[in-house]
Amino acid sequence: MQQAKNGDKVKVHYTGSLEDGSIFDSSEGHEPLEFEIGSGQVIVGFDEALTGMTVGEKKTVKIPCAKAYGDIQNELVLQVPLAQVPADLNPEIGMHLEVGGAQGEVMRVTIIDINETVVTLDANPPLAGKDLTFALELVAIA
Repeated sequence: MQQAKNGDKVKVHYTGSLEDGSIFDSSEGHEPLEFEIGSGQVIVGFDEALTGMTVGEKKTVKIPCAKAYGDIQNELVLQVPLAQVPADLNPEIGMHLEVGGAQGEVMRVTIIDINETVVTLDANPPLAGKDLTFALELVAIA
């Protein structure tokens, strides 16, 4: 049987969970995820887990944070003076925002703390610093 390899377009059903068993994403009830292995469309550990699988094969893999979204980077935690926050925003912990970066890029951030003078924003990916578990089923190799 053909094994999935770098450069193959594949279709895969998946369920991603955290160490506590909570599910953060799944293709259940949807079309399978379709992408090219090695193209950078998914995290490195996901590509590696699929490599060598055959159509119809199922497996569960644990992907360490280094091969997922990486460690939390403290330099991506920013404090913004409350006076610089738009008056109509009404910031709340857990709120997701898009803000402009120094080079004009758009960064997605999460408000992680608010006090009388500053709002603390985290621009790390939400799954940074976490080991991930994926239940995989390779549906097709194109």
